[in-house]
Amino acid sequence: MLNVVSKTIDLGDGRSIKIETGKLAKQADGAVTVTMGNTVLLATVCAAKDANPGCDFMPLQVEYKEKYSAIGRFPGGFTRREGKASDYEILTCRLVDRALRPLFPDDYHAEVFVNVILFSSDGEDMPDALAGLAASAALAVSDIPFNGPISEVRVARVDGKFIVNPTFEQLASADIDLMVGATIDNIMMVEGEMDEVQEADMLEGIRVAHEAIKVQCRAQLELSEAVGKLTKREYCHEVNDDDLRKKVHDECYAKAYAVATSGTGKHERGEAFAQIVEEFKTQYSEEELAEKAEMIGRYYHDVEKEAMRRAILDEGKRLDGRKTTEVRPIWIETDCLPGPHGSAIFTRGETQSLTTVTLGTKSDEKLVDDVLNYSKERFLLHYNFPPFSTGEARPQRGVGRREIGHGNLAHRALKRVMPADYPYVVRIISDILESNGSSSMATVCAGTLALRDAGVAIRKPVSGIAMGLISENKGKNYAILSDILGDEDHLGDMDFKVTGTKDGITATQMDIKVDGLSYEILENALEQAKQGRLHILGKMLEAQPETRDDLKPHAPRIEKMRIGKEFIGAVIGPGGKIIQGIQEKSGATVNIEEVDGMGIIEISGTNKACIDAAIGMIKGIVAMPEVGETYPGKITSVMPYGCFVEFLPGKEGLLHISEVDWKRFETIEETNLKEGEAIEVKLLDVDPKTGKFKLSRKALLPKPEGYVETQPRERRERREGGREGGRGERRDNREHRN
Repeated sequence: MLNVVSKTIDLGDGRSIKIETGKLAKQADGAVTVTMGNTVLLATVCAAKDANPGCDFMPLQVEYKEKYSAIGRFPGGFTRREGKASDYEILTCRLVDRALRPLFPDDYHAEVFVNVILFSSDGEDMPDALAGLAASAALAVSDIPFNGPISEVRVARVDGKFIVNPTFEQLASADIDLMVGATIDNIMMVEGEMDEVQEADMLEGIRVAHEAIKVQCRAQLELSEAVGKLTKREYCHEVNDDDLRKKVHDECYAKAYAVATSGTGKHERGEAFAQIVEEFKTQYSEEELAEKAEMIGRYYHDVEKEAMRRAILDEGKRLDGRKTTEVRPIWIETDCLPGPHGSAIFTRGETQSLTTVTLGTKSDEKLVDDVLNYSKERFLLHYNFPPFSTGEARPQRGVGRREIGHGNLAHRALKRVMPADYPYVVRIISDILESNGSSSMATVCAGTLALRDAGVAIRKPVSGIAMGLISENKGKNYAILSDILGDEDHLGDMDFKVTGTKDGITATQMDIKVDGLSYEILENALEQAKQGRLHILGKMLEAQPETRDDLKPHAPRIEKMRIGKEFIGAVIGPGGKIIQGIQEKSGATVNIEEVDGMGIIEISGTNKACIDAAIGMIKGIVAMPEVGETYPGKITSVMPYGCFVEFLPGKEGLLHISEVDWKRFETIEETNLKEGEAIEVKLLDVDPKTGKFKLSRKALLPKPEGYVETQPRERRERREGGREGGRGERRDNREHRN
């Protein structure tokens, strides 16, 4: 028997969101449908009853899937069914995961699986903005321990006005696009892109989003109360020994503090930290360690964390000896590889990105075939994070979610400074060769340098920095860290990445791991990030003051032409014959498409000569012949009454025997004209009814002295049928060719 419970959230602009449970997927620990207009999501959550042996972390798995049937489409590919997750689906998973994960209890280690599925859409409302709400609502109606609820909304600024959960159409004209995840009290996650906006504008967008999230969180609490799931399941996933905890702290803290304030490098520091706990373990037998090793490791992790945090808060000393506002040393090398069209190495401390740029043509565009997005991308950024970058001895198994997420952040940072209507398809590849903090920001800096080395005239250079936070007492005592290390990210309270030009922010990503982060702290972090970002940008401009003024010699050359829509067919020709001929003769690659009622032609080649040759041929096709003009031509066929001459590409006219010379010829053989012969002709006339062209060679020759115009010959009367009649009909048909 169904026991359906629902709550409706009024968005205040004529739209509403309905959350409903008790109808679908009732065997899951929690399941809800979220409906907004014609967009319908189902979210389910299931958790294991107990943790796997030895698991000391939160094994959360979030999946987001869009069904092609949601929009009435068939999937591509041979199987015609949904396959592996698209980049868009993976990025949506990450948005949900990052908001949920910090709110599970620290000692809860059972596997939790969250699945969000898009079952219906009209392509108007954006479902990724509802995925976080759906996932949290499913947890709210379950008995799984969770310190929520949370919700996520997208906020966009269009024409100076902030809109919560904008449509696809509204987002296309927005200068701020932020996805924000939060509880009723605290911001948990922010990600988005902007068009060089100021820090205060971004903070205002976060405030607007948070107010909308508060309403959605209250609705989830009401739904949970109506369902009766306020009591969460009991669990015991950790065995603890308070005496052992105290012993680890007493014997290891001073040593760990000394390492935390030593200012050594990543690997030396890591070995020193590891040596402390290994020395502690020597006081136990193998049998005792079998029981206590897991607890010792957990307690010692807390000791390291406390030592690092106290060193920063009490003495202002960071792990590598820097001040809280100090950026690590930077060295840069551009044009470092001969093969790519652009290249750069950006090294900041122990983080290094080798980035290359490849310029391509229209045929290199990426086809995006997502459920709600069928389009082509001309600006690509791929991020690779091999294990050797952190000194790990393990195989590399393809591209993971982390690589996709970090690459997407760098892509968002750079795409808004790309030149408008840039003729090239651009691919940036960032290979991280060393990593100790914020390799995505190194990718942004190296990407800017490589683009400029390739001769891409980006509007302004972009730099990026990652900020950290160490806080206590609900943020009453805190320190903001510029250019954080990997350990400062892992052991700290915030990872806040900001990218931008000298004039404003282009992208951001923030994850917060503590409660009570005030807007004052966010404002101070943004201001400190700005100073660090500008410092890094200054170093970049010292190493590379200007963009390369031309492409490298081995880069492809591209020119664009616009022609009238009516000429597209003429350039392509029957079965593509004309355009293929242009490519064969010129050596250039020619692509043509209709855009906004115009024909856009892209001509690419390895040198200017082949491009110019192709342009000349195309201009000849689209040019309108003018009466009285002289044209170089080629005889395409010889007939008894004259010959046909191609005087412009695709345009052919009749040179009658009487227009060959001032001299009278009785037969065409007397003219000595041959098929394939080059000949210069003058356009005498264009028949207004048929569009046929009348050509003359005689008009270009000097008139003989004493020349007397002869009377035109009488045409013989055509007989019906017979050999002569058949020849006359063939001649008549030939004379009417265009």
